[in-house]
Amino acid sequence: MEENVPIKVYMTKKLIGVTPDTTIQEASRIMVEFDIGSLVVIENDEVVGFFTQTDIIRRVVVPGKPYTTTAKEIMTKDLITVNINTPLKEVLKKMAQHRIKHMLIEDKGKIVGIFTLSDMLEASRRKLETAIANE
Repeated sequence: MEENVPIKVYMTKKLIGVTPDTTIQEASRIMVEFDIGSLVVIENDEVVGFFTQTDIIRRVVVPGKPYTTTAKEIMTKDLITVNINTPLKEVLKKMAQHRIKHMLIEDKGKIVGIFTLSDMLEASRRKLETAIANE
C-alpha cells in the first residue's frame, strides 16, 4: 500500500446502515449476515450516527441493557471523518490518534464510504499475491 495514495482507492463504497429505531438485536443480525463490524445509522438519507461491535459490547452487553435497545441509544453522533482525497498515511494517523478501527469517508460533506483496518489488510494481501504471481 502506498501511503500517499488517496483513501478513496482503499475505502469500501458500499455502506450498510440501519435506522435510529433499529434494535441492537436486529443490527447485530445484519452485522453477522454481511460479516461486518460496524453500521451507519441513517435518517432522511443522511448518516446521523455510527456504531461498531465494540460499541454493542461496551454499551449494551456489559451494562446489561436489553437487546431491544435502539441504535440511536448507543450510536456515536460526533462522527470522525476524513475527506475522500486524504492520503492513506494521514487517515492511519488520525485513526491512531482517536484509537479507532473504522474511519468514515466524506466527500462534499456527505459520507460516501468507510475505511477499516480490515480494508488495509485486504489491500496488503492483494498486493502480496500480485507480487508473488509476478515472480
